[in-house]
Amino acid sequence: MSKKLKYLIIHCTDTPEGREVTKADIEQWHLVENGWSKVGYSDMVHIDGSLESLIPFDLNEEVDSWEISNGARGFNSVSRHVVYVGGKGKDTRTKEQERTLMVYCYYMILRHPDLLIGGHNQFSEKDCPSFDVPLWLQSIAFPDKNILKGKV
Repeated sequence: MSKKLKYLIIHCTDTPEGREVTKADIEQWHLVENGWSKVGYSDMVHIDGSLESLIPFDLNEEVDSWEISNGARGFNSVSRHVVYVGGKGKDTRTKEQERTLMVYCYYMILRHPDLLIGGHNQFSEKDCPSFDVPLWLQSIAFPDKNILKGKV
């Protein structure tokens, strides 16, 4: 049964600065090494700012079973997950990644006006995505109503 999309959760790959990651890497980590049925992210932002789809999704208000990714336990059926390459121990986003994430987030709230955006660390006890998502969203003049405050 489909549920209404509620969250966009930002992640990092937790890899060293400058090390590129491929879709095949994500599939190896999540599907093979972790034994998950699906990868943890809908989309990935590469070091050069290019955006790659990992799990396709439509843009309606519902999260259908074929659209679910395994990004945050307990929230996957109401979330989309975007990951940037990097983030090992610190914020390693390039200017290109920041630009793509900004456009991605603005696009998502245009499509889903009630969407709340937060970092993975707001949904679990992790450092991911290695930067303060609410603070960053405020710094780019993001609508306050779409910024997730605190932990869920």
